[in-house]
Amino acid sequence: MADSKETKTAGRPAARKQAQREEATGQAVGAPAKGTDPQGNGETPQLPTAGEEGAELEGVPELPPFEIIRGDRMDPFFFKFQFKNVEYSSGRNKTFLCFLVDSQSSNAVLQRGYLEDEHVGSHAEEAFFQQVLPQCDTNLNYMVTWYVSSSPCTSCAAKLVEILQARKTLRLAIYIARLFMWEEPEIRAGLKALAAAGCKLRMMKPLDFTYTWDTFVENEEQSFDPWEDCKDNYEYYQEKLAEILE
Repeated sequence: MADSKETKTAGRPAARKQAQREEATGQAVGAPAKGTDPQGNGETPQLPTAGEEGAELEGVPELPPFEIIRGDRMDPFFFKFQFKNVEYSSGRNKTFLCFLVDSQSSNAVLQRGYLEDEHVGSHAEEAFFQQVLPQCDTNLNYMVTWYVSSSPCTSCAAKLVEILQARKTLRLAIYIARLFMWEEPEIRAGLKALAAAGCKLRMMKPLDFTYTWDTFVENEEQSFDPWEDCKDNYEYYQEKLAEILE
């Protein structure tokens, strides 16, 4: 059974998943491919009149303005697309953040789930500390582990540094699928400052992708099949990250 997902506004999961698949592939599901004749007779299609257009739109669900989505397990399609550790991440304009929170107390329950941002409001990194761990008990030590589709932007890196400096009992480890705009000086400086603040940064190995698939994806008990060059791309990105942090 698919796990429930929460949004800041009520939505329709099926409609949302279709919309996201269309966004990821760049084409509406069931829409004709570019360069084809939708009518098949060489004629120029006629635009509907205002009345006809209103009639066609009747009954079509209106999607809410997506912000932060939180859930237990994500759709496997989104995992394979968003976490793919390719060098050029065309179409991957959001962040998926899988998290584990261990407060290291005798009666603590391990928190597990994922966040997805739509780049409308807060990014997933900031939203984690608003929705999942808004405050820490100073008497407890927290070990927070993230598996993220891309590394933090400059703004998020700066905010994470502030949080780590303020919460002395919090330890954060971030395992990253892809480096975001890693050639930009401000991005490199942000990652370096994050590491200096005590955050563990490492690229995701093939075994990390398998763990994330098993733990955070609606996998229907199917095993994870790594994409071509998964290991080579990890080694490439890990070398770039090491250069940034040296």
